Amino acid sequence: MTETGNLKRTSLFERHEAIGAKLVEFGGWEMPLAYAEGTVAEHRACRHGAVVFDVSHLGTVSIQGPDAHRSLQEALTNDLGKIRPGRAQYTHLLDDDGSVLDDIIVWWRSEEVFDVMPNASNTDRVLAAIGGEDVTATRAILAIQGPEARERLSTVSREAAQVKRFDVASVVIDGLEVTVAGTGYTGEDGVEIAVRNDAAVDLFDRILGAGITPAGLGARDTLRLEAGLPLHGHELGAGITPLQAGLSWVVGWDKPSFRGRNALLAERAAGPRRRLVGMKGRTRQPLRDGATLLRGDVAVGVTTSGNFSPMLGVGIALGFLDADSGISEGDHVTVDVRGRSLDADLVPLPFWPPRS
Repeated sequence: MTETGNLKRTSLFERHEAIGAKLVEFGGWEMPLAYAEGTVAEHRACRHGAVVFDVSHLGTVSIQGPDAHRSLQEALTNDLGKIRPGRAQYTHLLDDDGSVLDDIIVWWRSEEVFDVMPNASNTDRVLAAIGGEDVTATRAILAIQGPEARERLSTVSREAAQVKRFDVASVVIDGLEVTVAGTGYTGEDGVEIAVRNDAAVDLFDRILGAGITPAGLGARDTLRLEAGLPLHGHELGAGITPLQAGLSWVVGWDKPSFRGRNALLAERAAGPRRRLVGMKGRTRQPLRDGATLLRGDVAVGVTTSGNFSPMLGVGIALGFLDADSGISEGDHVTVDVRGRSLDADLVPLPFWPPRS
């Protein structure tokens, strides 16, 4: 990792430039938005083949020692008692009011060793909550995703390609030890590989040589939206609780304590005041975030993420619908996108693959 001005750069920055990436600021980092073929082509490559993302901007907080497990249990919502060393778990860090300060993946690497993976802009917040050491600057993370991800990756490392969904393992590739997790953010199968900075370019090039397409943050966002996956700052964040986002399964309700627990118990008893829903437009016009949802002339909610779906060929969105709106799946709403009224149907998540 390097820094230029106020922006950080991953160890792959020069490689991204060399292969024609369009680079943008994201979460304090200068990251590839898309490459020469563009976001839609990269999106479809992930749905039909395999792509690789540089996601080194995500944080890594290493927490180790005999108190590591207890510290994480007391700080985060999910229950580590549900898993074991060698597994990964999705979890939340909450504020006192139950809203989501960050959504996190925990890689439980060995008995007393955990890698906690916060969003790019939240690493300091998570570090303050759980302790440990910020090791973000020491490694790169490559996410290989798609229905052919494992088959193509196996030509680089059969062992890495065999790491199962939500497993975590140390793997040696040509004498280099890396950490591989069966995690991702696209709705497709695949793995994420943490590799030392000084070896990242070589591994990236070998992955490209295996016929895996480079993809940027543009496709990462449209893919996660089609998969109905939340993004911090949109479907999660200040004032938004796991219950409102439809993520009650992320909460270890039987744990005796974690920050925000009492607020969540009260909300569960009363019922959340709003709920996250999926909306499918009727035209190719993209739906956008921050748009008012209308039922007739009455405002009943707001969109939180929206775009064009390359797989469905129409606009889609996630948003919050008031609990007392009286609207349910199968109904339709009007989405006020910058003064333009667009009809949309409430549909089950994920958008892709569509339910039969």
